[in-house]
Amino acid sequence: MRYAFLELGVDDGVIVARTDSLGAGLTKQIAVTREAGDLGDRYNSFLDCEEVSANEIGHGEVLITRDGKLMRPKRLPSNLFQFRPGTGEDRCVLDGIASLQHGADLLWIETEKPHIGQIGGMVKRIREVIPNAKLVYNNSPSFNWTLNFRQQVFDAWQAEGRDLAAYDRAKLMSVVYDGTELAEEADERNRTFQRDSAREAGIFHHLITLPTYHTAALSTDNLAREYFGEQGMLGYVKNVQREEIRQGIACVKHQNMAGSDIGDDHKEYFAGDAALKAGGTHNTMNQFAA
Repeated sequence: MRYAFLELGVDDGVIVARTDSLGAGLTKQIAVTREAGDLGDRYNSFLDCEEVSANEIGHGEVLITRDGKLMRPKRLPSNLFQFRPGTGEDRCVLDGIASLQHGADLLWIETEKPHIGQIGGMVKRIREVIPNAKLVYNNSPSFNWTLNFRQQVFDAWQAEGRDLAAYDRAKLMSVVYDGTELAEEADERNRTFQRDSAREAGIFHHLITLPTYHTAALSTDNLAREYFGEQGMLGYVKNVQREEIRQGIACVKHQNMAGSDIGDDHKEYFAGDAALKAGGTHNTMNQFAA
């Protein structure tokens, strides 16, 4: 990638290395290793293996050596190899350090939940080797943020010895807990997650994948319920168009966003006064003029 930047004349290119996922338990490949303790050997040490003798080797099996012993990595019918349970953090840390040592500018580590302590623990270990390590973090819509933070608050309160008789940890997503002290504390942790995790876990850049997909899905579903329900056309007018106009959202003039002005300029250039323009006096788009 650095070479590509040089070839293209890019002086300020940034390489973001996406590491192993913390929760990933399988791999397609066994790393190439040439000597004990090299990067490939350290990565292979996470494989779930069993020691075998020469007379136990079956047809077509994949074997590696470890500490002078013949080992059979556990391989699933899917042809994927299995990591030892509980090695996710160690793999992510090794992957992160190796990526930064081999040219990456930033790391992107995937975790299975948005937990500042967990994220910060990994970053601290990486910074023991790479002091200026910087992390990109995905505030992923794949997380159930409400449930995760309500359960984190529940666990923190439990550790403090607080009375939690009014709460069922497994059902904290329920609407019955909305407005409770626990839910409000969880919402506050959600609100300050970017700031808190930047401070405590060394996150340099926050991103969020697929927010527009989920926003479009929810708003379209709500619109359909109202438009084909009691609200009828008001479901669109009140909740969509009126807000577009009042908030100055450009797409209220969807003709303009589709390029009608460019088309009109083109027609006028070639046809002059005879041009049949889309944006004439009575064009519907003019109803939204400022």
